[in-house]
Amino acid sequence: MKDNKSTIGLAGNLWLNRAENKFLGGDRIILLEKVDELGSITKAAKAVGISYKTAWDTINMINNMAEKPLVDRLTGGKGGGGTSLTTEGKKIIAHFKTIQEEHRKFLDNLESRLGDTDSLYQFLRRISMKVSARNTFSGTVTKITKGAVNAEVTLSLKGGIPLTATVTNGAIDNLELKTGTEAYAIIKASSIIIGTDLHDAKVSARNIFCGTIAKIIEGPVNTEVDVEIGGGNTVSAVITHDSATRLELKVGGHACALFKASSVIIGVS
Repeated sequence: MKDNKSTIGLAGNLWLNRAENKFLGGDRIILLEKVDELGSITKAAKAVGISYKTAWDTINMINNMAEKPLVDRLTGGKGGGGTSLTTEGKKIIAHFKTIQEEHRKFLDNLESRLGDTDSLYQFLRRISMKVSARNTFSGTVTKITKGAVNAEVTLSLKGGIPLTATVTNGAIDNLELKTGTEAYAIIKASSIIIGTDLHDAKVSARNIFCGTIAKIIEGPVNTEVDVEIGGGNTVSAVITHDSATRLELKVGGHACALFKASSVIIGVS
């Protein structure tokens, strides 16, 4: 293993990918184990040395990306709620540990054969980009309708939830999108509108997801609201503090998240 910062030492960091996108790694597995052990996101975050907000956002991302939810959160109630792993979550951890043992053996053999890893390092830097948008959902393209300039793309998220995006025809060609393609929908939290009792409302926004408020973080100017919309999917929105007060939003209450199709960015692995 070399000390030069521009070279890669194979330290045994294992990632499970979904559609070739990073999904679960050792740090997230440890977080899940602590959630299962302590029954609390707050305690788990403290145990692994991260903030509560980071832990919450990570668990939201994991549930959004997984085929089935790995973490089950109970809001309110006599016991004040709690957090635990689902059967699927426990199974994933067991599988990860088995793979990790074999992965370490593989890296021991591979490291001696790699030689100069500078070019590999540069490649990994290019593909390890992170996005600032709070909402990233995986899904399958179920429909593409092309117009003169733009195209409408419908993704089916977990639980069969449809999400609509508007992109250019050029983007369709560049991303090689077609029915059945695995893709990602990315939406900034500031692009999402929160409302209540909107099941029968007539609005121009193509995407209306209704569900249960899972978390509210109040600030002097803005308030963050997370809405669980089913299928293990959670939508995060940032609205003004005054709007949150006027809507009388409460954890465990009903709310709907709205956003335009043009606010959705489509990506593929």
